Amino acid sequence: MPRKKTITLYTIAEDLGLTIHTVSKALRGLPGMSEATRKTVFDRARELGYRTKEQEAGMSAERIPWANAKPRRFAMLVIGDTNFHRLQLEGVDLRLRELGHSLHPLIVPAAVSEQSEFDELLNANDLAFVDGLFLTAAIPEWMEAALLKLPIPKVLINYPSDLAEVDSVIWDVEYAVHRSVKELYDRGHRRILYVVDIEPLRGFRLRWKAFAAATEMLGLEGLADPGEHVIGFAADRDVWMDHLCGKLSSGQYTAILSVVPGLAEWVYTAARILKLSIPEHFSLVGMENEENRFYPDMSRPILLVREAGERAVELMLRRIANPLLPYEHVRLKGSFYAGNTIRALRA
Repeated sequence: MPRKKTITLYTIAEDLGLTIHTVSKALRGLPGMSEATRKTVFDRARELGYRTKEQEAGMSAERIPWANAKPRRFAMLVIGDTNFHRLQLEGVDLRLRELGHSLHPLIVPAAVSEQSEFDELLNANDLAFVDGLFLTAAIPEWMEAALLKLPIPKVLINYPSDLAEVDSVIWDVEYAVHRSVKELYDRGHRRILYVVDIEPLRGFRLRWKAFAAATEMLGLEGLADPGEHVIGFAADRDVWMDHLCGKLSSGQYTAILSVVPGLAEWVYTAARILKLSIPEHFSLVGMENEENRFYPDMSRPILLVREAGERAVELMLRRIANPLLPYEHVRLKGSFYAGNTIRALRA
């Protein structure tokens, strides 16, 4: 017999003070309401454990076990403690709890820098006895390689290395860079300053590769020359800021693309030092993991970090239930928030 739902559309509608028709349209993705209302309905339905027939069919079609599944215990390896990691954790934890499972974060201290120390940490946390392991982005590559050898199911929340045999999911920063360059180009910008280190992480290298490809596609000759940009490591903030201020005061650039979360705030600082304003003197696109509370109207591509965590759970459960399926790499492409930091230039 079909599983009886204790939560109905009427339950959600009554809880939110909406009509059943509005709730139904929201959950089916139909037009006719604000995005805020749609999100409120969707979030409340998730909290109450309600699924539409289409959602249940989608889970079954992807071979993801969800009905009466055995509770499982998963670990998630995290390097550092930033909003970047918090968003990934939130996504994984939310989706696991929805499906009746639990998550145990394993925070790796920054002092762990050798394989022997790392092995001791893994043994102390009984990592071999969990049902699966989630690997967050920004894990050192030597550490990631060691973890991928463990004989347990794994999902990488990052771009995989070329030969990695693992399911993976990532918010698509390459697409975000392409989209950002195109948004600036469409508003008349041809001299775009790229701001961030292009090493040492895989994601940094892919961002620069995407910038070079986007500028070439749009015919912006010379912009793919690293010497034209502020790409050095920002450990010495004074030296880095001097370099940035020198570029901004040169008058060569009409726009800045800051492609790592947090650096856009330093661009604003440099502008204040030079007594320049955004977007009157130059436009700015920042790549933030979420809305910047100091600059909420900053133009930016939407990076689906939390959603990548949720999708990682589905890949994990699919892998456990279907161990012989081919590995998948999923890229989540977000939209673009126009904001108010891009000024259209006259043709």
